Amino acid sequence: MTHNTSKAPDAFSALGLSIPLCNAVSAAGYKTPTPIQTKAIPDVLKGSDLLGCAQTGTGKTAAFALPIIQHLAGHKHALRALVLAPTRELAAQIDDSFHKYGKGTKLRHHVIFGGVNKGPQKQALKRGLDILVATPGRLLDLMGEGLVDLSQINHFVLDEADRMLDMGFIRDVRRIVREIPVKRQTLLFSATMPQEIRKLADEILNKPIHVAVDPVSSTVEPISQEVYFVEKAEKTNLLIKIVNDSKIGIDRALVFTRTKHGANKVVKLLDRVGIAAAAIHGNKSQPARERALASFKKGELKCLVATDIAARGIDIKELSHVINFDLPNEPESYVHRVGRTGRAGLTGSAISFCSTEEQPYLRSIERLTKRRLDRAQGGGERSSAPIIRRGGGGSGGGSHPRPAAARPQPQREPAQRGQPQGGTAASGDGGGNRRRRRRRRRSGPPSA
Repeated sequence: MTHNTSKAPDAFSALGLSIPLCNAVSAAGYKTPTPIQTKAIPDVLKGSDLLGCAQTGTGKTAAFALPIIQHLAGHKHALRALVLAPTRELAAQIDDSFHKYGKGTKLRHHVIFGGVNKGPQKQALKRGLDILVATPGRLLDLMGEGLVDLSQINHFVLDEADRMLDMGFIRDVRRIVREIPVKRQTLLFSATMPQEIRKLADEILNKPIHVAVDPVSSTVEPISQEVYFVEKAEKTNLLIKIVNDSKIGIDRALVFTRTKHGANKVVKLLDRVGIAAAAIHGNKSQPARERALASFKKGELKCLVATDIAARGIDIKELSHVINFDLPNEPESYVHRVGRTGRAGLTGSAISFCSTEEQPYLRSIERLTKRRLDRAQGGGERSSAPIIRRGGGGSGGGSHPRPAAARPQPQREPAQRGQPQGGTAASGDGGGNRRRRRRRRRSGPPSA
């Protein structure tokens, strides 16, 4: 949504939203609906089930929050709406949206997730709620204690279903759905539509309206994207150089690593040279994650180092740079990462580091986005390194050998497990290449 300070936007009123909700939207500083809002809100207001394919940053939270608030306005305090989100940060962000848009109503809402004391969550449930935003694990926990009654739910939202799948929550989601009345409105949003998510959608949706915007293969045009070819051991030195380079002009940078250990290591090295940084990942307590994010938003930290799962749902206004310290081994994650900058029509910059071992990931990213990342050298000069293609490295020097032609496996953030291994190369290479591939398979892909 684009910003404005005027009164209730006619564009939102035209979607069927009530005057109080239009005023709330205006007070929040918005005047123009995003494509997902324009397509989804009228059908959600009509009570239709909806299958929405939309990535983060498209305004999908308002696309379901505004109609739900309008549907529930005037009801007595009984739990009527449930929103499931895969991460704490995303759940908190959704709850903030209900607070922002529902100020003119008497609706009660609350967010529950793990990693924090249950006390306040239990008290909110006992007082009575209209809208509950939750992560699956903590919700099942409180349901097991008899504190959550889902028997009157008539609006159910499953947000970022593909991330639910990645994190192993689909079984929990199905358990929760079994406790919700069959007669309900269900809205499912997912950035990608793998077969398992399509199967789930068929199970829980009833004649849904299909809405698709901003396919996950697209990246925002105002974002400049470049890649530095750098060996793993030199990544930290390059990061320090880039962050301190006044010509690049980094105000705040969200730095992505593949592992939790890698995030901690990067923060330690940045602190050592006087760059204020903090890490957020699954092993950090919720209060620690919230403190780090608050400090970053205030400008007290120059770098926030995160894993993909921990960063899910983070929305930081005017973020100047995203830095992929490690390339993701799931190309869709690249789109989600770089989408953290360049929001609301602003410009942004995404910088990626690519070691020799990560070149298969780069190739997958460029195939998905249909965009060749600008090549940069350590000193910031553009290089002529070619796009990596299946079966050959092209011209442009021998410093970037041809990678194994394998599609990287889906990225996860298990508690204490190794990362998934890549696949094998096409046959027909020499014996030396086969030996190198065997060594790669034994050791697995690189991790920070």
